[in-house]
Amino acid sequence: MSKQGYHHGNLRQALVASALALIEEKGPTGFTLSEAAKRAGVTPAAVYRHFEGREDLIVECARQGYLIFGDVLENAWNDGKPTALAAFSATGRAYLAFARQYPGHYMAMFESGISPNRSTELSKVAERADRVMEHATGALMAHLPRDRRPPVAMVSAHIWAMSHGVVELYAREGNRAPYAPEDLLESGIGVYLRGLGLIRPDY
Repeated sequence: MSKQGYHHGNLRQALVASALALIEEKGPTGFTLSEAAKRAGVTPAAVYRHFEGREDLIVECARQGYLIFGDVLENAWNDGKPTALAAFSATGRAYLAFARQYPGHYMAMFESGISPNRSTELSKVAERADRVMEHATGALMAHLPRDRRPPVAMVSAHIWAMSHGVVELYAREGNRAPYAPEDLLESGIGVYLRGLGLIRPDY
C-alpha cells in the first residue's frame, strides 16, 4: 500500500483495518503497533498522528465494533415484532452472527481487557447495545406481575453472558460443538426463561 495514497485522515481508518486483521490473526494483545503500521504501509511514527499507542488503536476498533453491534441488535429486535419472544430470540442469534462476521471487532470489544469506560465515546456506544438488550428483556417480562418480575438488568446480563459463553466455547472457527451454536443458545435461553415463568413450559 502506498504511503502517498492517504488523504484527509483515511490513514486512521487504514490503521484500524490493519489492527482488526492482526487481532483476528494474533488476538488483541498479540501484535505490535509497528506491525499495524507496516500492514498499513506507513512508518510507526505516522501512527502517532492518529493514536496515542496500541491500546488507543484497539479502543477505536472496539468503538467501531459497538456501533455495528448496536445496529445489528436493533435490527434484530425490530421493535419487538412479530412478538416480543420472537424478537428477543432474534437478538440472541444476532449476537452469534456479529461475532462470526466481525471477529476482530468482537475481540477488541470483549477480549482485549479494555473497559467500556476507557473513554466517553466508547462508553456511549457500549451503553447503546446494553439498552437494546435491556429493552428487549423488559418487553419480554412486561406481562409478569411486578412482584414476580426479576430485575431487567440482571436478566439481560444473564442472557448476554450465555450468548458470550456460546461464542467463546462453540462459535469460533475450529471449535467443536455438540449442536449448532444457534440451537445451543436458543435452548439454553428457553430453559432459563421457562424457569422465570416468562414462556410456556411447552415452548
